[in-house]
Amino acid sequence: MANFVLLVTSPHYDSNSANAVKQFTLAALDAGHNVTVFFYNAGVTHANKFNLPQAGEPSSSDIWQHLYDKQVPLLVCATAAGRRGIIDDIEAKQHHLKESSLHPVFSLSGLTELAALSSQADRMVQF
Repeated sequence: MANFVLLVTSPHYDSNSANAVKQFTLAALDAGHNVTVFFYNAGVTHANKFNLPQAGEPSSSDIWQHLYDKQVPLLVCATAAGRRGIIDDIEAKQHHLKESSLHPVFSLSGLTELAALSSQADRMVQF
């Protein structure tokens, strides 16, 4: 059994990264491996609950929900997310906003956790 860290740096609107991550993750899980997905830089845009797919496009939110349901950790760099207006409930309250923009299947994290995950990973794959 191998440990994979998938690093998503491509934005939700500019690539097929969500589907590629899903296919890779499902294949790895089927083979008995562990997978953690970490979103960094523009990749954090996948975690915005207000993302709306264009007509005829699949919803990346459905993809992330599917992986979350399979117990795959979906970690988002808090600093990169905050710079892009993606905040959790705590931040929303601190700024007197009515709601957060972080989709509930994602968890905020940091680069320290990414470093720890990568040191324990057998492979890191970037999307």
